[in-house]
Amino acid sequence: MIWLDRVALFHPLDFAAVGIIFVLWAFVGWRVEHSAASKPSVSKIMAEYRREWMRQMITREPRIFDAQTVAALRQGTSFFASTSVIAIGGTLALIGNAEQLAGVAEDLTFEMHPAIVWEIKLFVVAVFLTNAFLKFAWSNRLFGYCSVVMAAVPNDPNHQDSVKMASKAAELNITAARSFNRGLRSLYFALASVAWLAGAVPLIIGAFITLFVIWRREFASQSREILLEK
Repeated sequence: MIWLDRVALFHPLDFAAVGIIFVLWAFVGWRVEHSAASKPSVSKIMAEYRREWMRQMITREPRIFDAQTVAALRQGTSFFASTSVIAIGGTLALIGNAEQLAGVAEDLTFEMHPAIVWEIKLFVVAVFLTNAFLKFAWSNRLFGYCSVVMAAVPNDPNHQDSVKMASKAAELNITAARSFNRGLRSLYFALASVAWLAGAVPLIIGAFITLFVIWRREFASQSREILLEK
């Protein structure tokens, strides 16, 4: 069968490397979003700041600062969504010209493989990039929902619906930020998966380096210490 012939083109270490990068991607995402209360991630800490932001918004007049902040967040999601689309297009273009890529890759790895090998390796990159685009696009829409709910928060802090509406806006804001962070993690691992072009070992090394970078930023960065200061 054709698919068996294609599977035979890869070494068992290649399958292990691909499994490792997807497991690390899923693991670090779960750990960041479900961090322990005793050692919260930056994402968890920022979630509380977002809730406090919406509580402060109730009494803030005018609310120009809040509107501008949400607009800036939406611009960020739009930028990364556009970047992801461009990267997907570039990756698909490379897949369509895998024969030319094969020559360059063989010069680097000193190994000769048919074009389908490089196409499959680039397909993994495209998977991460596509997931990133979907997350950024959804984050952009959620920030739009958040801005609408923020506009619906009564100006009177004593209004019975003020706190309830502000809480809704906060949770939408947090959900949008969660999707944005998931998109960023997918971009990080998309860059790591490019290392597969150089072989299975570079892919494994790239996956663990990416895990280290994300872990440090979420659990051991200076910015985290600043956010935790009382």
